Amino acid sequence: MKKQIVIILSLTLFSIAAISQNSGDMREDTTATISSLQSRWAIANYELKGDKQLKAFEQLISDVEAATNEQVNEAGIWVWSGIIKSTFAGVKGGLGALKFANAAKVDLDQAISIDGNVLQGSAYTSLGTLYYQVPGWPIGFGDGDKAEGLLKKAIAINPDGIDSNYFYAQYLLSEKHYSKAEQHLLIAQNAAPRLQRPLADKGRQAEIAVLLAEARKNQ
Repeated sequence: MKKQIVIILSLTLFSIAAISQNSGDMREDTTATISSLQSRWAIANYELKGDKQLKAFEQLISDVEAATNEQVNEAGIWVWSGIIKSTFAGVKGGLGALKFANAAKVDLDQAISIDGNVLQGSAYTSLGTLYYQVPGWPIGFGDGDKAEGLLKKAIAINPDGIDSNYFYAQYLLSEKHYSKAEQHLLIAQNAAPRLQRPLADKGRQAEIAVLLAEARKNQ
């Protein structure tokens, strides 16, 4: 049980963040909503701590749920609902985090059912990460095989992406495939900057550096 709780706590480390968007495939109001959610998520995840962080995520969850109710067929907003709830699961920690991990899974499944390619396949990245971070049965829905399949699908859609490669590398590290993890971390490290998301990129690059050191130390 202790190990399983630690796994849930580690959700905070993966900080599920998608992800460049193709605004040409979205309505203007949807693009604006996603841009706002991305920006607020980055601040809450990388700059806030303690009660301020908890309150920021609670407000984000409330706002993104309102957005999904208003734009129920917009896959990108469902993706961000899943991302926000997944990250909050890590911030909250403990077995209480499972409620938000389960809610995130529902949202990401919904996004995939509408358009799995939206936001460069970020729903697959986020859902795959959930599958290997969450404990398996009887506590949670975790499943390593499903995780690997989803993460590989994300790589197929976005082979040079910072997040698709970072999260696949994180999974590979958990499976002790250190050399392969290093390869994907290097791709992530050299991914093109997301000009509208400097804070998210800065935080992700710091996380990449930590995992890259781990991968190299264990080879």
